[in-house]
Amino acid sequence: CSDSRKPKMGKSKQAPRRVFINRIDSYASRNIAKVLLQFIWNSLAPFLRVSQPDQTESGGFQVVGTVSDQSEEEWPFVLEKYFVNKGDLLAKLLSCDVIIYNISQHADQVEEGFWAASALHNEMGHFSEPKVFILISTVMTWACSKSPGPDEPELLTDESFRSRKAHRNFKTHIDLEKKVVKLGKTVRRISALRFEQRRRSLEGRHTSWMGEEHEIPVFGDGNNFVPTIHISDLARVVQNVIEHRPEPQYLLAVDSSSCTLGDIVKAVAAELGPGKICKKPFEEAFLIKDLSVMEIDSMLVNLRLSAAHIETLFSINWLCQSGLVENIDLVAKEYRQERELLPVRVCVLGPPAVGKSTACKAICEHYRLHYISLKDAEIIPQVALTHPLKMLNEKLQSNPCRNQGFVLDGFPETYEQAKDLMAVFLLSLDEEDGTSKIVPGLCIFVLCLDASDDFLIDRVINLPESVVQKHNYEQEHLLRRLAEYRKNADADPVINYFLEMDVAPLHLGDVRLEPDWGLLMQKVYDTLGQPKNYSSTREEEEEEELRKAEERLRREAQDKEEEERWKEEEARCREARWKEWKQEVVRQQEEELLEAQSLSTRNYLLEHVMPTLTQGLAECCAVRPENPVEFLAEYLFKNNPSDY
Repeated sequence: CSDSRKPKMGKSKQAPRRVFINRIDSYASRNIAKVLLQFIWNSLAPFLRVSQPDQTESGGFQVVGTVSDQSEEEWPFVLEKYFVNKGDLLAKLLSCDVIIYNISQHADQVEEGFWAASALHNEMGHFSEPKVFILISTVMTWACSKSPGPDEPELLTDESFRSRKAHRNFKTHIDLEKKVVKLGKTVRRISALRFEQRRRSLEGRHTSWMGEEHEIPVFGDGNNFVPTIHISDLARVVQNVIEHRPEPQYLLAVDSSSCTLGDIVKAVAAELGPGKICKKPFEEAFLIKDLSVMEIDSMLVNLRLSAAHIETLFSINWLCQSGLVENIDLVAKEYRQERELLPVRVCVLGPPAVGKSTACKAICEHYRLHYISLKDAEIIPQVALTHPLKMLNEKLQSNPCRNQGFVLDGFPETYEQAKDLMAVFLLSLDEEDGTSKIVPGLCIFVLCLDASDDFLIDRVINLPESVVQKHNYEQEHLLRRLAEYRKNADADPVINYFLEMDVAPLHLGDVRLEPDWGLLMQKVYDTLGQPKNYSSTREEEEEEELRKAEERLRREAQDKEEEERWKEEEARCREARWKEWKQEVVRQQEEELLEAQSLSTRNYLLEHVMPTLTQGLAECCAVRPENPVEFLAEYLFKNNPSDY
């Protein structure tokens, strides 16, 4: 494997070399690909006279790799993504000049690594050009080697790799390492434990990041030494192996630090958490669902390692050679960027009793931010209220507020307060033009609520007395606060400062015109966008799924109950309609019967009575008796037909 051709001056074109990396959608492989491509390209750019990576240009590197699913996500640093079976994958591997298999992050890739190394070795006779196979493993294959003593720590170097002993859960890893070394000089093997492994070991405790715990646990006594290397430095080692192809087939890739787990956790706690740690039995680590067994084993490793070959063979431009603890600020910054953990700052402004606190707490719950109000500091002497920023200083400078962000309830109230607030916490000085600008990466929002004084006074009048006393809404105090707010708004509105800093306030309008508070808050959520904070833990996700399942069952039971009630109501209505219909039928039958009966009676009267009655009436009119009734009765009696 002596093919180490380098670009020469005067050659403008060179066939691109293809680099394969497995599981390129995982954190480690993805970042190795990005860093590897960028650094390799930087080394070629002076000869190729091209400033930006372009994998289609000749003379560069083409990075390809497998993925765990068929996601359509695109990465500019990856030319091709494969989601294929082994038969199709072998053809892809044979088309590459460098094959990198990373088994340090996903144990299921060990079996595929066995297959890939064997399959490529079997095809060596058909190679038109030499290839490089690099296996990136884990230092857990050293975990049961000689343990360092507390007084005289013993360093293990690359030369000790033949006597290394693996952790019981990493036997297959060391078997693959031995197989790769045995296959010959055409392969290279690197053992590394990345910063990411350390960070993932603590990542499950994101309640500390969220400020929900006062201490970060250290499992065990915390005195175990943890070897680490930054992912970018690991990529630099890989780059040097590709370019120089050194003789040693086994390389340890670790930085020069000698940090214990306690040192690492303390540094993480100070930068991202509450700043305090507590020791717990290591068995309790297995109770945390967000930690895998592999991560727990890696967290409890106790090794002192030295990368002797790397220091001798390569001249590496280290990013974090001094280790995680010394570079915690850089690692924390990358940690936030990788997970898009952007701190959100929200100021909710408006007159008293307009609903600011309700809105603030709803925003805090939705975005998992920290609620800050000057009203929470009522025990501070009144003179301190002339300097509210001093009251906020400790809270705003705390890790939870710096990491996740906060919602300020009703502050700042004046232009000067806004200026002081931004100058202290949210601005940085531009060294080029000397102007103040918002710190990059901050999300700042200003929300404005409003309503007329009459509406606010009427709202307070209808509040329970306990609420009035809690919020200090007594008549005299409320009127004074309203007057001060209107005076400040008319003289020098606080929103003017935010406008000058290119922070456009969101005017939510008059709360009287928005009777549905849910719609009002939805407008806020649409403006602030998706939450930019830490995702839920596995336990929280399970609780949320359980809550949704219970809610679904509740709705189904409610719908079923509603359906049963509707059926019962429908049955009652149907029975009532049936009774009503039967009554109508009976009524119609009775009317028809009466009609039939009345018809025969009318016919009889017309035939036998009406003629005689008509004659009697005519006679009565002619005679004009004193008593017409008696006259008519006697007439009918005398002239009545014989059958009447």
